[in-house]
Amino acid sequence: MLKIKTNTLIVEIIGTIIGAAIMAFGISLFLLPNQLSSGGFSGIATITYYLLKIPMGLMILILNVPLFLFAGYKLGKEFFIKSIIGTSSLSFFIDLFDKYPPITTDRFLACIYGGVIIGIGTATILKVGSSTGGTDLIANVIRTYKPHISMSSYLMIIDIVIVALNVFFFKEIEIGLYSAIAIYLYGKLVDIIFEGVDYTKLLFIISDKNEEISKEIEEQVKRGVTGLHGKGMYSDKERLVLICAATRGDIPKIKTISRRIDKSCFIIVANAREVVGRGFKEIEQ
Repeated sequence: MLKIKTNTLIVEIIGTIIGAAIMAFGISLFLLPNQLSSGGFSGIATITYYLLKIPMGLMILILNVPLFLFAGYKLGKEFFIKSIIGTSSLSFFIDLFDKYPPITTDRFLACIYGGVIIGIGTATILKVGSSTGGTDLIANVIRTYKPHISMSSYLMIIDIVIVALNVFFFKEIEIGLYSAIAIYLYGKLVDIIFEGVDYTKLLFIISDKNEEISKEIEEQVKRGVTGLHGKGMYSDKERLVLICAATRGDIPKIKTISRRIDKSCFIIVANAREVVGRGFKEIEQ
């Protein structure tokens, strides 16, 4: 058991280092040369890089030291170790890649590719349950005192403030506009890697012919259907509401079946962020 846990920790540490290298590549060769920010401590480090000539990686490390000292007791031992490695690796790779010429000096291209690459690196780090410190660590600490506010709200507020500082110091509104695109893209990449791009659909079907509709869906579309008891508040009538999780390609078939059996049926189609189970994403053991 100890051997398995040790091997898992080693794999997670390797994943943390790889993710940090990917992030540093996007920052040093796309965003930093164009004075763009991805928010967080890297945004502050971008300012000091140009105004005080302090290496970006070194500044990120300096900013994170007091944060780790303050938050260390609130973090689990493994997460703390992986986060220290992630922060140190990110700082090292940023200063390493900074020695090479930028991939592009076009700010639009830089914010697009930089945002995507940083998103891939960030998702890699999050996948192994690690961190590179910075604002996500600040948000975790703050949330222990104000748990009713979502993590995304904290991160968004912090990033907005830091990007605004970049605009103020560099005196170019375009920096803020392009930085916002980069931040949005890396956030979306994290979502896509974690949840996929093919969102599952959720159908609610209200009809007086529930038995026929559910049977046809199960036989022809091969999707399970569940009946939930509901009540029409206007009609004061009890009835069964069918609920069915399906892919985008299944939607036209299910709608056709439902309307053919009952032309007056009521159908609601909604997005399901994630569906785990038979016929969809396999349950992780």
